[in-house]
Amino acid sequence: MQALLKKYFGYDHFREGQEAIIEQVISGRDALIIMPTGGGKSICFQIPALKFEGVTIVISPLIALMKDQVEGLCENGIAATFLNSSLSSSEISRRLYEIRENRYKLVYVAPEALLAGYFSSLSSDVDIDLVAVDEAHCISQWGHDFRPSYRDIPAWIDTLKKRPVIAAFTATATREVREDILSILNLESPYVKITGVKRENLLYQVIKPVNKYQYLKEWLGKAPDENTGIVYGATRKTVESLSEKLEKDGFSVGAYHAGLSTEQRNKVQDDFMQDKLQIVVATNAFGMGIDKPDVRFVIHYNMPKNMEAYYQEAGRAGRDGLESDCLLMYDASDIVKQRLLIAQGTSDPKRYKMMLANLQSLVQYCHTGACLNAEIMRYFGEEVGMETCGNCGNCLDTTELVDYTVAAQKLISCVYRVGQRYGLNTVVDVLRGSKAQKVLDWKLDGVSTYGIMKEHSVSEIKELAMFCIAEGYLNITTDEFPILKLSARSQEVLKGRQSVMMKASKRYESTKREKSKAKRQKGYSGENRELYEALVQLRRELAEEKGVPLYIICANSVLEEIAMTLPRDRKSFLEIKGIGEKKFELYGERFLKLVNGV
Repeated sequence: MQALLKKYFGYDHFREGQEAIIEQVISGRDALIIMPTGGGKSICFQIPALKFEGVTIVISPLIALMKDQVEGLCENGIAATFLNSSLSSSEISRRLYEIRENRYKLVYVAPEALLAGYFSSLSSDVDIDLVAVDEAHCISQWGHDFRPSYRDIPAWIDTLKKRPVIAAFTATATREVREDILSILNLESPYVKITGVKRENLLYQVIKPVNKYQYLKEWLGKAPDENTGIVYGATRKTVESLSEKLEKDGFSVGAYHAGLSTEQRNKVQDDFMQDKLQIVVATNAFGMGIDKPDVRFVIHYNMPKNMEAYYQEAGRAGRDGLESDCLLMYDASDIVKQRLLIAQGTSDPKRYKMMLANLQSLVQYCHTGACLNAEIMRYFGEEVGMETCGNCGNCLDTTELVDYTVAAQKLISCVYRVGQRYGLNTVVDVLRGSKAQKVLDWKLDGVSTYGIMKEHSVSEIKELAMFCIAEGYLNITTDEFPILKLSARSQEVLKGRQSVMMKASKRYESTKREKSKAKRQKGYSGENRELYEALVQLRRELAEEKGVPLYIICANSVLEEIAMTLPRDRKSFLEIKGIGEKKFELYGERFLKLVNGV
């Protein structure tokens, strides 16, 4: 396994957990692997594919994802191909013939194709040793990207002449989703491995700016020109408006959403992968098929639909292991927007309620004063061994805690006095002594808590309420009309046994890791800067010649190591992490010529 890793991928050592996973799969054991984005899931089925005699079928949800994975494998000297709707019938026929001739070790296929006539026929003709189900959370109706076609996988497996090893991989799976995967795929005595969801190189932050666009423009203006990133918006309208404003303000930006033509989307994606665009403003239609390792920032201009979506989308930053920023720009109006999108997207009452509950978990994440990494770990059912990571916006925030206990007591008391029958807006109206017609009609102006917080603004009371919900001092229902309720901890606050300490509203500043700020601002800071720039240009030329993304040629970290170590021959060049034998065969001489010319 070590020899294969070095020969084809150019690495001397496996990442944490990879070797044990590969050993189990090669031994013939089914597996369910939960590994964070950028954790190296693909190698866990690609190396077994090299060891098995027969072919490995990789079930993958997106055409772009298949194309990039196959291009990367071929560049590393591994025979791979894909079958999907982007191919002509003649091209599909050619590839089917080559697969029957045992020319490929890995074949990527969309789940929709599994029960198609041509694929069913192929499946009975070839020896399939391993089925790798990528993005396996798509099989569960409780997952955030449910794909009904994934439910065809077990039926297809039942048609095979022998049962292959089945290995399922995903970055996001709650306990319910994991149970669904295990049950629906009928995994037999599986090896289940859940590696840490915490990613040390990502700086998670929740920002509550008064003017979102102004804050975004200033933040992007401070980012190095070579840093690329994604800005997510909730709707097509937001994406188009935001990209137009940023372009007008001088940023290199492209828009991406499902309403654009295939040609428009492909151009934006290709330009981003080639570093011709600094920023892509996109809906959640952009991302799952994007394997760009050097995305330095992911900014959510609007709240996504749930924690799974946020974790996966934010996780597209820093896949190369270098420090990257994940900003979630929160505004209360985002909750209304997401509730509307959820209502439009599902007619199943049970799923609708589940989606509202998942959204509420993300709302609580936005308002908590606790460690953000710990909150993510708890959500995904991982044991939290620390209460502070020292590496997220909350942990790095030095804002002084303020005692809001008295204000919280007034708020909780009001929820009780109005009978736990109203939503946040009505409770705020009562506390501020509003003369709104609904307050008068419902005789809420007669409760004892009417007007007791008139000196506080609407936003102050709402922020306190959301903080109390996040910390468990209040509950909120996940019905169509969310209602504030008392919780088990409400009495502790009311009786003074629990203090409510909250940081003053952070509506302007973003936390920065000062130790790495200079590095991020300057980009590459090693020696031989001119050589590094020349290497970057050579990689761009090679990528354009081959028609592949830059990272398929090599990662930024490879260029940096070349510039620092100055390899002068084949032996020293192969010692560069990420350079395998096939990569050297394809590009080594051109890189060496450049280095030796220094």
